Amino acid sequence: MNLDDPTAQIGEWLRNEGPDSDIVLSSRVRLARNLEDYQFPSRISEEDRKEAVTYITEALSSSSIKPPLEYYSLNQMSETDREMLVERHLTSKEHSEASGERGVAVSEDESVAVMVNEEDHLRIQVFRSAFRLEEAWSAVNELDDVIGSQVNYAFSPEFGYLSACPTNVGTGLRASVMLHMPALAMSRQVDSFFRSVNRINLAVRGLYGEGTEALGNLFQVSNQVSLGKSEEEIIENLASAIPQIVHYERQAREHLIDQSCEQVEDRVWRAFGMLKTARTISSNETLELLSHVRLGINVGLIDTVDIQTVNQLFVLTLPAHLQKIRGESLGPRERDIARADFIRRVLGEP
Repeated sequence: MNLDDPTAQIGEWLRNEGPDSDIVLSSRVRLARNLEDYQFPSRISEEDRKEAVTYITEALSSSSIKPPLEYYSLNQMSETDREMLVERHLTSKEHSEASGERGVAVSEDESVAVMVNEEDHLRIQVFRSAFRLEEAWSAVNELDDVIGSQVNYAFSPEFGYLSACPTNVGTGLRASVMLHMPALAMSRQVDSFFRSVNRINLAVRGLYGEGTEALGNLFQVSNQVSLGKSEEEIIENLASAIPQIVHYERQAREHLIDQSCEQVEDRVWRAFGMLKTARTISSNETLELLSHVRLGINVGLIDTVDIQTVNQLFVLTLPAHLQKIRGESLGPRERDIARADFIRRVLGEP
């Protein structure tokens, strides 16, 4: 990870490599773990919090951890750098804005991120691009075993892994898949999709998880509970649902092209034209326009820009990334102007 130059690489979740990458941006599996000999982060003393960080970071620096992780103390980072980690999905907004000794350990390719002293002592996350949920589960399970061999987890024979939130008790596992579903949104079928997913005990959230909006027609689908089910059952339940969701989105795209081709083309080309010519543009509007352009590429309307460039713009045009690229702090109006300028340059426009 390069905090000084966010354009140097793209995160694992936006690489656009793997099965169903036209609709599935990424797969993530996260494990919530706590230390046996320390109170949960919401109750711990500051002295013990610092001691817990030392204990955890020593374990995370072990040569047996693959891939190697670099630890970043959030206490010692600027607000912009912390927000950039949130925008890259490497830490949560709550973790970024909290107080006390805390941090995140990240692999160079951003496929692994371990939050330290968030709601739980450890939030171990593994990301894979596209629909590779089982691969993400295998990797995080292996990493959990290595970390668990070096620290003592809080575990109950009756309840399983103990966590700060009751919904994470048991396996402590949260599996999620990030989906781009513009056709279901355009055809007003999203509410029906939400109801269908809820009926099979899955949750639908926005771009940055619980309580956030589905900006850019990006949705996260994840399991709701971790108690009473095995890790394999949770993964299998989600993995079996995603192909159906992908099928519905593909059907909606085909229907739109068959029944409303001119409207789809108009929306796609208007979006592309605005991105190439705008002199000021907000973050939310950018995400919506990029969503239409991404759809246009996937259905064969646009061939002058590739998906990975669009994926990168989803992140690089967000406020913290934009300010890091410019090397200066910018107010809202200045950001909107800088964002439009950056997009035009990326798309090869003056």
